[in-house]
Amino acid sequence: MGKRKSRAKPPPKKRMDKLDTVFSCPFCNHGTSVECRIDMKNLIGEAICGICQESYNTTVNALTEPIDIYSEWIDECERVNTLDDEA
Repeated sequence: MGKRKSRAKPPPKKRMDKLDTVFSCPFCNHGTSVECRIDMKNLIGEAICGICQESYNTTVNALTEPIDIYSEWIDECERVNTLDDEA
């Protein structure tokens, strides 16, 4: 005799939330003024503030997202500020 088939439904697929592409500027503190662009042809990522025109450029790879560029910019700002405080 064979087993009865289970009527359990497969678990639903998890949805990935979209990550932000605009952020607040670390210099002028305007919300949603920093836009991150990724140029995969030249492997350059750029974060530019539309208000104060501050910018940050970095190299990117295939897995880089806009939040990664912004996070690197914030980390670089903090690193520079701690170097100034020590000197």
